[in-house]
Amino acid sequence: MLFAYYAKLSPARQRIYRKSDSIESLALPARVEAGPIVARVRDGLARDDRNAVQRACQELVDVMTAGYRVPKIRIRVLAKRPSDDYGELHGLYEPEDGATPAQISVWMRTAAKKQVVAFKTFLRTLVHEVCHHLDYDLFKLEETFHTEGFYKRESTLSAALLAQEAACTEPQGKLF
Repeated sequence: MLFAYYAKLSPARQRIYRKSDSIESLALPARVEAGPIVARVRDGLARDDRNAVQRACQELVDVMTAGYRVPKIRIRVLAKRPSDDYGELHGLYEPEDGATPAQISVWMRTAAKKQVVAFKTFLRTLVHEVCHHLDYDLFKLEETFHTEGFYKRESTLSAALLAQEAACTEPQGKLF
């Protein structure tokens, strides 16, 4: 499915869009065990502990970028989402710029009510921004577009992280 803005893209950008759209899943790299780290992100949000969330997010993204063998990303977890007439900003990916490494900013509180963001929403936002980085550095796309394929990659990667978290937090069988 092509989103409406596709028709306004140049032929070169349409090729990049189609390539992005054709990549429909993204598994965690082999040997990446992120479940306990994801659980720490959840715990930090539940405790409204921005520093703990920042540490856990940085650790999670470090493990993922090492697994995918792409450059590291600096993570910033900020307090209240910025907003304007268009709505709230959930996350922001800033690509590498010369000597400045790529950076992701995510916000852990809503703009209007200043409530801590729901865990799955927060995790999905973080993964969304990581997917922009992977578009450039793993898939070697010249641009990163919001395509149906992009959202499918975001979804499969988020699901894999949640599955690892569930597996590490499930109660073990009773010992007799």
